[in-house]
Amino acid sequence: MDDKKILVDFLHQFSGLSEADFQKGNPYWYTRTFKKGEFFNMQSFVCSDLGFIKSGLFRIYYFDEEAMEDRNMFFFAEGQFIVSFASFIYQHPCMYYIEALEDAEVYAIKYKDLKELYAVNNGWANMGRILAELFFIYAQLRMEALLFNNVEQRYIKLQKDQPQILQRVALFHIASYLGITSQSLSRIRKRLG
Repeated sequence: MDDKKILVDFLHQFSGLSEADFQKGNPYWYTRTFKKGEFFNMQSFVCSDLGFIKSGLFRIYYFDEEAMEDRNMFFFAEGQFIVSFASFIYQHPCMYYIEALEDAEVYAIKYKDLKELYAVNNGWANMGRILAELFFIYAQLRMEALLFNNVEQRYIKLQKDQPQILQRVALFHIASYLGITSQSLSRIRKRLG
């Protein structure tokens, strides 16, 4: 259990999951390691794992065939869940990639095991509900940022909300996330000082 202390503490704070409830699910959680550039999940594959990032950084992106370039959607780092939520829940192929931008270590649980825990334990079922709410909020906030904020406002929000991303992610990935070119991002950064 000591090797999963970070996970136990997080789940307790995140959803109030008790240590006794965690122990019911403990045997199902296992560790996955990734080298920079390896994939947690790939487009056209079913996402079979929910992950909790112990260390490292991931990006979620799709390949825009018309523009022939990657389009970054999200970045996730330590202390966050990682999953292709729709693919995981519905067990259908994913529409995008989840790639490690750094060497990473993730605690993971298989879909079938988590589903079983939901069915037999109220603590885990509550955690699943809160997890679904969290990913809904991520998606809604991202959509609202793209609809209601200009690029400069989105960059400032990224600086404020996730400053570690700006320190750890290559600028061309940040530009893609903002929906602009690297040159435009350089101009914004220069203008903001």
